[in-house]
Amino acid sequence: MSLAPQPIARPPRLYLGTLLLSTLAHLRCPWPLWLSIWWRGALALPLLVCGGLLAWSAFATLRRAGTTGHPGRPNNELVTHGPFAWSRNPVYVAMTALYFALALEIGSVWPLLAWLPLWLLMHYGVIRREEAYLLRRFGQAYANYLQHTRRWL
Repeated sequence: MSLAPQPIARPPRLYLGTLLLSTLAHLRCPWPLWLSIWWRGALALPLLVCGGLLAWSAFATLRRAGTTGHPGRPNNELVTHGPFAWSRNPVYVAMTALYFALALEIGSVWPLLAWLPLWLLMHYGVIRREEAYLLRRFGQAYANYLQHTRRWL
């Protein structure tokens, strides 16, 4: 049994790398969003605030439980309370909200299009691997959690 999940890459690097590459694509071949700067800001601000608060809450919950939020390190505890009571991946939900907030502020279609490959990488390269590891690590307790808690929202 693996001592830790084996994601293809650390999720923050996937999100930031995708945002960077899509921004570079915009600089090379501009494709502006059709929303005005006011609307982009109005949509981005709540995503930024909610994403930041959710990330803070999820990491605080993990820290209080005495386990790690690092996807490549072994988990000591199955955390099913706090934001983990309504999403199995609140940190990734937060990262997605922050990604879309930044994508809106960039003002390009490219980051929005790049989100689909990012989601596929996250789903198959990170989340499915983490779930397989957690099922081996925590057995029936995690199987029950899978049945009662959504993956995203």
